[in-house]
Amino acid sequence: MVDGYNVIYANKALAALAADSLEAARKRLSDTLCEFKALSRYRIILVFDAHLVAGGIGSIEEYHNIKIVFTKEAETADHYIESAAYKLGKKNDRITVATSDVLEQVIILGQGAARISAEDLWVEIENTKEEVRTRYVRNRPIKKNPIESLLDEETARKLEEMRYGK
Repeated sequence: MVDGYNVIYANKALAALAADSLEAARKRLSDTLCEFKALSRYRIILVFDAHLVAGGIGSIEEYHNIKIVFTKEAETADHYIESAAYKLGKKNDRITVATSDVLEQVIILGQGAARISAEDLWVEIENTKEEVRTRYVRNRPIKKNPIESLLDEETARKLEEMRYGK
């Protein structure tokens, strides 16, 4: 579970984007978490406060491969996360909450969930991307001379002759 605004403001680029457009920052975070989900083993629930939205009924939507929750009026993301972590924990699901809110971390730990700071989540996202890149480079097939496969026989022969000074 990810405390959306907490994670946005833990990232300088997203915090700057949020100053111009909170919607754009939410979308970029959502897209980043979708990519992270595809590269990791986690199920991701992204939670945004909407507790100050008058008449807000809250919503849960699927966005590509993650769930995004907007809380209802008078419900904070912290409250939603605490409640959901308690319910999911009763089903023996292992829960990790990404937030830098210290009080929230204490409550989550008391409910048996793990926690990761918003800053550490960003580090984990970058480390996961780098690990996948490294694995790709290490495992991709190496072609001896990739341009050779694009040439017709006559041109390849002539180039080979030039190479050996003939």
